[in-house]
Amino acid sequence: MWHELMASTMAPMELTADRPDQFQAEMSLRTLGEVTVWPAKSKSMRFQRTPRFIRQSDPEICHLTLMLTGGIGISQRGQSGFHGPWEMYVVSTSEPFDCINKDDSAVVALEVPRRLLPLPGDQVRRLVTRRLSGREGPGALLAETLVRLGTESICSFRPSDGPRLEPVVVDLLAATLAHHLDADNELPPETRTRALALRIQTFVRHHLHDPDLTPGTIAAAHHISLRHLHTVFRTLGHHTSPAAWIRQQRLEQARRFLIDPAHHTTPVHHIAVRCGFTDPAVFSRTFRNAFGLPPRDYRHQALSSEITSPTPDSRALDGWA
Repeated sequence: MWHELMASTMAPMELTADRPDQFQAEMSLRTLGEVTVWPAKSKSMRFQRTPRFIRQSDPEICHLTLMLTGGIGISQRGQSGFHGPWEMYVVSTSEPFDCINKDDSAVVALEVPRRLLPLPGDQVRRLVTRRLSGREGPGALLAETLVRLGTESICSFRPSDGPRLEPVVVDLLAATLAHHLDADNELPPETRTRALALRIQTFVRHHLHDPDLTPGTIAAAHHISLRHLHTVFRTLGHHTSPAAWIRQQRLEQARRFLIDPAHHTTPVHHIAVRCGFTDPAVFSRTFRNAFGLPPRDYRHQALSSEITSPTPDSRALDGWA
């Protein structure tokens, strides 16, 4: 069964296990247009894609694996590598490879049709089996996105979300590969801009607690001008200014804290500070304008009746000081 599932998800391969009678595995598939993301867990096993299987079927896929637990050894094109937690590697389905995970492992895999990657094929092949960090640089953003896609409930996604997320994931993979190839200039301008926009969004979410987080500090941290920062935001389809988007993210983070039973004893002003608001009165007024109730009343209603609220109206945020 696992043999057939892997063949239909990735490509036909020879799969073997030391103890087939005790083998266990699980997978969850996310389809994003032509791209697939699949978190999986399995007992130790070996994957071999041979010339015979390539002649049988070649989907011409660039396959990336992000290791979460365990370790995997992989060889292709005369190159070999061993990868542990929060490390990634790529292989091509068009050439033979041999993969062994000796321990129980958990991964998130990404399958991208080769023709969607805006990088020359010979450059991508230079990176097969090479260790790509999932903790720093563009790889950290790619890894974080794959983990979120892999762990988020499938009910959180609408059918229309897949095609919208496809170019985001492809751009992150391309940016990661280009980073390790020192080939950023090979990427189309729109890919570089989208990758920069996603790095900026991640930077903002990680610094919402900092009251000094402003469009100016964001632009400086990414070595771009304020004007270019506004251009980047328009690339992602935001209809608000960067300052308004920061406030929107802070308010939404505060809302999540307020309705979380685990934080029901945390004073409201502590939540405000944690989300970057230094003035309790300003926080209360801003929150009420966005969600219709002061923070304390919103928390009381949410925890007593389990109501939810949409994110704040970004158009209302635009005019706020």
